[in-house]
Amino acid sequence: MTPATTEGLYLYAVTAGGAEGDLGTGIDDARLHRVSARDLAAVVHRHTSGPYGGADEDVRRRVVEHSEVVDRLWQAGAVLPVSFNVIVAGNAQAPARRQVAGWLDRHAPRLTARLDQVTGRGELQVEIGLEQHEAAAGDPRVLALRAELEERPAGVRRLMTKRLEQLERDATAALAGDLYPELRRRLVATAPDIAENRRMHPERGVVPVLGLSLLVPLDQVDQVGIELSRIRAELPAVRIRYVGPWPPYSFADLPGTTST
Repeated sequence: MTPATTEGLYLYAVTAGGAEGDLGTGIDDARLHRVSARDLAAVVHRHTSGPYGGADEDVRRRVVEHSEVVDRLWQAGAVLPVSFNVIVAGNAQAPARRQVAGWLDRHAPRLTARLDQVTGRGELQVEIGLEQHEAAAGDPRVLALRAELEERPAGVRRLMTKRLEQLERDATAALAGDLYPELRRRLVATAPDIAENRRMHPERGVVPVLGLSLLVPLDQVDQVGIELSRIRAELPAVRIRYVGPWPPYSFADLPGTTST
């Protein structure tokens, strides 16, 4: 599957097959329809141009509209989301609809197994970090440097403050490395299906510990929140970002799809 330069199909998601029904509209009010094969269906709209681009505001709006379609499908049943801007190009020898149906047919066992895995489940994203000033407060090197700062003139203190910040960060990073395996183990105990998330964006002064996407049964989402509350109570310096549930983007594992 490659970016389209001629008439093709824009992909949103793969679902179990079923009656046609009205799927509504997607990006730029494009009418949605299904391409079906082997008890599977790809939700698409007809697309006559290349990948979506243009002004940032337009791209953001279209990303939201894509996500809204996936969310509607997920509310109705199991879904394997496709990322934004995946387009199947069509030509006279291989119309896009035939290509998509053939792709569903070739990968049906894998796609069906994946749908079974995500049925009744949603994705939670968890990021855990440590506020470095608080986390390093008891480190002997930090304590010694802070005491020394009190005795130095203002000009020297400004230089030493930068050194103190780096020392705090180094001490916190070491603590984060020590905490990682235990915190990961505790979260895996609440949701065995996980995906590592390396693209964390912590606030200034916060050192990342871990970022995970969890595939969680929707009736057990509260258990993850309870465990995170315990972690927060045990580690006052911890900072937690916890969002979802939403469709299982990190667990779709769709063969041969790439976004632009």
